[in-house]
Amino acid sequence: QVQLVESGGGSVQSGGSLRLSCVASGYTYSSSCMGWFRQAPGKEREGVAIIDVDGSTNYADSVKGRFTISRDNAKATLYLQMNSLKPEDTAMYYCAAAIYTPFRPYDYCSGIPSSGHGMDYWGKGTLVTISS
Repeated sequence: QVQLVESGGGSVQSGGSLRLSCVASGYTYSSSCMGWFRQAPGKEREGVAIIDVDGSTNYADSVKGRFTISRDNAKATLYLQMNSLKPEDTAMYYCAAAIYTPFRPYDYCSGIPSSGHGMDYWGKGTLVTISS
């Protein structure tokens, strides 16, 4: 059974930092691309960052230079280091995984839209609240 469990959310002031973690289990972690997505109240879900099996990354323009996604395959853990946080970063943050299979192209994850459609598994989320 695949599980993704996020942690590290909380409430901080604008300009502060948080580090989110997502522990994966139930599948071969190293054979998946991983992503962080967020959804603010009343808004659509949006992609924050994604990291592929080769370590390549992609970020939303709104977080470039402030957030860093990383993965530790030995620990089956995904991270999101968030610095210089802004009130507009307030949202529920979700970890998601897309597993490469022989039936998927090698660049499958590069085609994942901001909505996250195409990711196979999702965590339950961790709440990030940034006050001004």
